[in-house]
Amino acid sequence: MKLLHTVDIIIILLYLATIVFIGLYLRKRAQKSKDDYLLGGKSIPWYMLGLSNASGMFDISGTIWLVTLMFVYGIKSAWIPWLWPVFNQIFLMVYLSKWLRRSNATTGAEWIGTRFGFKKGAKLSHIIVVIFALIMCLGYLAYGFIGLGKFIEIFIPWEMVSNYVPFNVTPEYVPHFYGTIFTLFAVFYSLLGGMSGIVWADVVQFAIMTIAALVIGYLGFHAVGTQGLTVPEGWDSPFFGWELNLDWSNIIPEVNQKIKEDGFGLFTIFFMMMVFKGVLVSVAGPAPTYDMQKILSTKSPAEASKMSGFVSVILMPIRYLMIAGFAALALIYYEKLNLENAAGNIDFELILPTAIMQFVPVGLLGLLLAGLIAAFMSTFAGTLNAAQAYLVNDIYLKYKAPNASANQIKNMNYLTGIVVVLISIVLGFFAKDVNSVLQWIVSVLYGSYVGANILKWHWWRFNGEGFFWGMAAGLLSAAIIPELFPNVLGLYLFPILLIISLIGCVIGTYTAPPTDEEVLKTFYKNVRPWGFWKPIHDKLEAETPGFKKNTDFGRDMFNVLIGTIAQTVLVILPMYLIFRQTLPIYISIAILIVCVFLLKKYWWNNLEEKLD
Repeated sequence: MKLLHTVDIIIILLYLATIVFIGLYLRKRAQKSKDDYLLGGKSIPWYMLGLSNASGMFDISGTIWLVTLMFVYGIKSAWIPWLWPVFNQIFLMVYLSKWLRRSNATTGAEWIGTRFGFKKGAKLSHIIVVIFALIMCLGYLAYGFIGLGKFIEIFIPWEMVSNYVPFNVTPEYVPHFYGTIFTLFAVFYSLLGGMSGIVWADVVQFAIMTIAALVIGYLGFHAVGTQGLTVPEGWDSPFFGWELNLDWSNIIPEVNQKIKEDGFGLFTIFFMMMVFKGVLVSVAGPAPTYDMQKILSTKSPAEASKMSGFVSVILMPIRYLMIAGFAALALIYYEKLNLENAAGNIDFELILPTAIMQFVPVGLLGLLLAGLIAAFMSTFAGTLNAAQAYLVNDIYLKYKAPNASANQIKNMNYLTGIVVVLISIVLGFFAKDVNSVLQWIVSVLYGSYVGANILKWHWWRFNGEGFFWGMAAGLLSAAIIPELFPNVLGLYLFPILLIISLIGCVIGTYTAPPTDEEVLKTFYKNVRPWGFWKPIHDKLEAETPGFKKNTDFGRDMFNVLIGTIAQTVLVILPMYLIFRQTLPIYISIAILIVCVFLLKKYWWNNLEEKLD
């Protein structure tokens, strides 16, 4: 078995030392105030936050999943991340980031006060948002944890370290052991350095990943040029019919079983469901995780929009160069890969780590491993920072110690961080694989979140009670319904969860009076959402002659469409490049140029004047 070279081990240790140094160096600044710790003092430039956000999304578990998808589904795999959906970044870029940032809140739960006030309904909504955010954060932490463990196991076989570990670990828990060790490093710099520590560590990590992506992309490009690809018909095209019709029978027959297990065979139905769910999740706004914290950390609403736009521009080309490069190498040299897991079954989620072990040269291997471990740490630290923000800001400071000193807040930040990490490690031990946790988060958990979070932006009558009962009904059904339909893909349960949640929203809303009028007027005046706000708009117009409502709905939707096309081109273009498809490259570049021109005119040029 190929083992890590001394050079690679030194590079990984140097990276870990750098991370520890960043945490220690920024500790003093993070201790200045709550805002300095949780939001970096709202002084970090938008492009740094965008880079940090992109770095957090360049996570190890997601990359394992995307390389597997690319291997199996080819260029058609560009659509499958719409499950998240990846285009929610475009909705944020166009209008939602600036709406959110105008609130001046520290967390999503604190934002609730700006929309629903501070009476009983608002308190209920506040509690349910904190519960949802913590479940979401714990889910993401467990998902990253299991991905990292699987990954490390390939490079550091258990036989190498078992003699140095004073207790027995059974084979199925070896990934969990590795996950725990690296989790503790992530905890160190995120607990000490707060948001500034996270952002600077992310910048270092993204630089490493960019170098690695360019080299892997080149290796894949070179291999395709010299060896050629053997793939099913239609694999190298993004277009699809009613069914997927990818037949691997004569190439790698096991892949057909993988397609069957994934449930993506009837691709048109799957695609329509993905778009339906994706648009609704995007309109609901960001889930209360690290993404929302980065938006709230920007200097102004205009910078919040720019940051969200920058994420797609910087993340997609770099990430997909790496993914397509690895997929090309894995396809061409498939016979050299050993994809058997500890149980003796073929596990396609092992494509990424085994391809790295097989094809990446000494030196770069250490750099790439450092980058991917960093990717795990970045996602982990960002999510942990969000969980801490909810526990400290929205429970401790709100209900337990409103007048806590800076020192008490600092200690509580550390304590909550440690507790969240311990719980996530325990949850990680129960997670079967990356895909199962991912499906649960994106399909089931988001189903409970969407209804209430769309209505909060767009319907004036919607109140705290409606929000609470909508979220509560959604979360309860998210726990029960997947158990009743264990063989149904989470995506297809989404409409049921959405309907139950909406019924909860409407019934809850009409069990209580509307939100206090002054709260609604302040919210509408500051945030300026479009939607069903006529009674509030009329009152503001009467008080302030010349007050204008937001009439940008049409332009915003046009920008969302153009932005989503541009983002999809940024995903597909590196694939075409690695697989040497000349004509599609030129067509993609032409489409991208048109999109950039339209976005400059209708989005970028309208940012500053509208906002600040």
